[in-house]
Amino acid sequence: QVQLVESGGGLVQAGGSLRLSCLASGLTLSRYGMGWFRQAPGKEREFVAVISWSGAATYYTDSVKGRFTISRVNAKNTVYLQMNSLKPEDTAVYYCAAALKAGTSSRAPDYAYWGQGTQVTVSS
Repeated sequence: QVQLVESGGGLVQAGGSLRLSCLASGLTLSRYGMGWFRQAPGKEREFVAVISWSGAATYYTDSVKGRFTISRVNAKNTVYLQMNSLKPEDTAVYYCAAALKAGTSSRAPDYAYWGQGTQVTVSS
């Protein structure tokens, strides 16, 4: 059974940092591109970042470029999202997901497995 478990969310002041982790089980992480998505109250789920199976390729939505960094350690079956210079508009539930393919995609339908999410709240 595939499980993705996010951790590291919490409450932080604007300008602060958080590091989210996503621990995968039941799959060989190195075969999957991995993404982070987020959903704010009353809004649709949106793409945040993705990393290819090897970590060689990454892609970010414009609003987080230069502030967020996605990384992975396949040997630990873990994907990370380092979030710096956080803004109140980053407040959302953050989800990690495993893509159907090993490459990069920003489209939610291209992802087969999803975690339960972790709440990130940024106060002004």
